[in-house]
Amino acid sequence: MGKTTQPRRADAERNIATILATATRLLCADPGASVAEIAKAAGVGRVTLYGHFPSRESLVDAVLEHAVDHAELALSGLDLEGLPAPEALERLVASSWEILDRHSRLFVAADRALPAERIRERHSGPLARVERLIVRGRDEGSFRTDLPLSWLVSTFLVVLHNAAGEIEAGRLPREEAAEVLTRTLRSVLVSG
Repeated sequence: MGKTTQPRRADAERNIATILATATRLLCADPGASVAEIAKAAGVGRVTLYGHFPSRESLVDAVLEHAVDHAELALSGLDLEGLPAPEALERLVASSWEILDRHSRLFVAADRALPAERIRERHSGPLARVERLIVRGRDEGSFRTDLPLSWLVSTFLVVLHNAAGEIEAGRLPREEAAEVLTRTLRSVLVSG
């Protein structure tokens, strides 16, 4: 009876899941964690890790995708529709920051390893939510209309991610970040 590839496929899937979980944990602790450190902590060889993720960039990209997918799942439960746009913005910022805060050092690693456009692509789901909110706020007359929509959406992402870098650099106290983000984004988006 010949061998089937099914057990190897299941092993590969387990390896990938273990590598992603380990990389997330290590990159959240140290944005500069090396591939060798991640492989060792995951209990796989570097050859195995590189077999699934051919570069550190591809590994960081996969970890970012995994984290954003989990964030999107958490944010999808937010009920923003029944609130006026400025209040919905505050709730979205607070919820987004809560998620980002848990992964803030991961986003520092992503900023170091990935092109800005790739990071934006990975955030397409959450950014669609932000865009819908801005459009609704404009329709309600609450949000500014004098700047391009794409600019405002990009600004939301950059400001949120910049908070992680500012905390990492010691220039923004973690406990003040949610309030600073809310006030900053309100000043950017709310008209009047």
